[in-house]
Amino acid sequence: MTTLFFIAYLEPGAHGSFGVFFPDLPGATSAGGTLNEALGNAAEALQLHVEGMREDGEPIPKPGTAGEWPSWAGRKPAGIRSALIPVEVSDAAVRLNITMDKGLLARIDRAAEAEGMTRSGYLAQAARERLAATRAPTKKPKRAA
Repeated sequence: MTTLFFIAYLEPGAHGSFGVFFPDLPGATSAGGTLNEALGNAAEALQLHVEGMREDGEPIPKPGTAGEWPSWAGRKPAGIRSALIPVEVSDAAVRLNITMDKGLLARIDRAAEAEGMTRSGYLAQAARERLAATRAPTKKPKRAA
């Protein structure tokens, strides 16, 4: 695995919310009700976007230089914040063999086709979403007696 750091711009919205975009990755966007939520959602959106590019055989662009407002966006609006968001890029895909119910596989194939995805891409996306939803709880430190 290789870790890359992409620039994210966070644009303030109503009631403390933030929209997020990545100038090096058009289409990679996110948002959050607070700055911290926006940063967390940005990390998840970036990971999903980069993994989707890998699955589609698209090259991952080299991250831009921090602190430079993208020339295509014009003048930097007031209130915009920037952050470097890390993303792990897999070095290679791994082929695997699994067993599952024939009816379930047919449902997966129909759902994948409806979303314009491959079976592998659909299963990988479903696994990512499940893993993100079931993050391990933080252990509380033991109290000294």
